[in-house]
Amino acid sequence: MKSFVVLFFVLLSLNGSAQILPLKQQAQVIDEVLGYRLNNLLPQLMEKNNIDMWVMVTREYNEDPIIKTMLPATWLSARRRTILVFYYNPQTKVYAKLAVARYNVGDQIEAAWDMKKYPNQWDALKAIIEKYQPKKIAVNTSENFAHADGMDYTEYQLLSQSLPAAYQQNIVSAEPLAIAWLETRTAREMQFYPQLISISKKIIAEGFSSKVITPGITTSEDLVWWFRQKMQDLGLSTWFHPSVEIQRNDSMKFDHLKAFTNKGVNDNEVIRAGDLLHVDFGITYLRLNTDIQEHAYVLKPDEKDAPEFLKVALTKTNRLQDILTEQYKLNKSGNQILADALAVAKKENIDATIYTHPIGYHGHAAGPTIGLWDQQGGVPGSGDFPTHYNTAYSIELNAAFNIKEWNKSIRIMLEQDGYFDETGFRYINGRQTAFHLVGN
Repeated sequence: MKSFVVLFFVLLSLNGSAQILPLKQQAQVIDEVLGYRLNNLLPQLMEKNNIDMWVMVTREYNEDPIIKTMLPATWLSARRRTILVFYYNPQTKVYAKLAVARYNVGDQIEAAWDMKKYPNQWDALKAIIEKYQPKKIAVNTSENFAHADGMDYTEYQLLSQSLPAAYQQNIVSAEPLAIAWLETRTAREMQFYPQLISISKKIIAEGFSSKVITPGITTSEDLVWWFRQKMQDLGLSTWFHPSVEIQRNDSMKFDHLKAFTNKGVNDNEVIRAGDLLHVDFGITYLRLNTDIQEHAYVLKPDEKDAPEFLKVALTKTNRLQDILTEQYKLNKSGNQILADALAVAKKENIDATIYTHPIGYHGHAAGPTIGLWDQQGGVPGSGDFPTHYNTAYSIELNAAFNIKEWNKSIRIMLEQDGYFDETGFRYINGRQTAFHLVGN
């Protein structure tokens, strides 16, 4: 606990610039958070989801997405075949965290394979199952969530073959528990999540400035690679390649497909004065992810601010964000949130497209999908999943506006990361309400 607090204050001291903790200190934070989650959060989630045993099986280079969130910071992958077993009996309070492996998995998960007694790894797993006699043996299979579908066919067959018929009947999908593990953010994580977003926003602000952009010379592709290089130079990684789009007073029309395939409307165009710029950018740090979209305006020589028609469009898109986040209610499905938000937007004459998603251990993370850009009528499966407290979301959407000054329609595309708990929805570190100005 003490070391975590020290590191937390180190994080807080970095507000002046986008500085990153040294790797050793990052590992300390990761392992302390992991220890808390395994020892406190996981048994609660197992009881809540009525699962007394969770078995994960994975192999090196074919890792289960969830196992990767349970490995210590010094483990960059699974080793050979890695089998993790978690057992919790809420009546007796017996809780076991075991690895059917030759050695402990970090400081939290104990090795439980006596190779002299059980030369075969599957026999060792069978012995553990017979010892605890679980009512359910949950494994990571899921039709709707790739995050919870990490048990591959070979491992599933081998597991089934190794168990007596009575226990084979106890195998169930771990989907609700798996999603709960991935989507639930702890108080500790929410202490430093704002710092991740602050770092992301500071990088965006620097990129959308005269320090990086020279109108008439810098291209959109130059800017894309500046963002990518900046992350690399800071020792950060990312879960997607950044993209930069340009909208301007020309005949080019907005194309959703290009905008969502890193092929912008004006791909690799020279940035000019009077351009409306858009970036989609996110980082991975301390095992959490950010996903942010913001806009900048490139000032003309005689301008000190963005045109009023663009500022009105941004304000109305902020209103669309409010419409969406006002729909967040416990146990409300993603599809219902989408439908209700679009209905309110229509009443307010906002031409809306909503494609919001959970965020956390993954960029497009586990939990309810709230629309896809090409599925505004709802998303079967993941869209039917309900909202839970203590979860994070990327509020991702756009609104279309007919701009008479440009004689065309434009899109204001915003994305900001937020948090949903008993007090409602809030942005983790604010949101964009004014354009970045290049040349001010």
